[in-house]
Amino acid sequence: MSEMLPIDGTKAPRGYLSCVGMGMTLGSHLTPLARSHIEKADVVFAAVSDALVEAWLRTLHPDVRSLQPFYREGQSRMQTYREWVSLLMTDVRAGRRVCGVFYGHPGIFAWSPHQAIRTARAEGFEAHMEPGISAEDCLYADLGIDPGSYGCQHLEASQLVFFERRIDTGGYLVLWQAGAVGDRTLTRSETGVAYRQVLVDVLLEDYPPEHEVIVYRAATLPVQAPRIRRAVLADLATIPLTAEETVVLPPARALKPNARVAARLMALDAAAESRRDT
Repeated sequence: MSEMLPIDGTKAPRGYLSCVGMGMTLGSHLTPLARSHIEKADVVFAAVSDALVEAWLRTLHPDVRSLQPFYREGQSRMQTYREWVSLLMTDVRAGRRVCGVFYGHPGIFAWSPHQAIRTARAEGFEAHMEPGISAEDCLYADLGIDPGSYGCQHLEASQLVFFERRIDTGGYLVLWQAGAVGDRTLTRSETGVAYRQVLVDVLLEDYPPEHEVIVYRAATLPVQAPRIRRAVLADLATIPLTAEETVVLPPARALKPNARVAARLMALDAAAESRRDT
């Protein structure tokens, strides 16, 4: 993209886009780099959890514009997300430094930041994503899960029921946005018991009815504690779930050693030892 020269012959300012994460807990999760992007921007667009967070952001920058009003009853969330991208790019194209601030991590379950950055780069603008502490990070800490111990499989709950996915019951299964499972319209933040029963029935193909499920929500204010509820899989459909809550299924079986691969590795070890002895 060629740069336009104003009448005085100086170069017009080049637009710049950054998409940063606020983290989950107000104030305490914002990284120094993310804060710097906010403070140095010409304009800040905010898609955050509530009005309190927006008010806090305005202590960092005088021009914070909320993206929340673009959600409309009956309108697909994808349409809203496209409108967000258009808003960010309008100011980038006008030569401004634009910062989009997003709840949690800007690249996790967030279509707009990725699309805005792709669009900006495709048009020749510099664009950057700055990570934030996500609900996943908080989940590991609050539930005492080390993903390196057994592995974690992360799926959006609707994706699990819409498509044929293979579940590894030897590790943790983390299901995101289970409260809206089965919503094909992208207009609802929550579905209902009948929809959750579809999810339960899919899970019962791999887990016993008495298997533990954990319903988790990270704290969003420093004075809050994380919300952790435990139940059995058979009861999951009747447990009220919000869009912010995550469902975790611990491992259902012990890891099975792979004897064939173990024998191959032992042979490699033996060969390496033999070379050292010669």
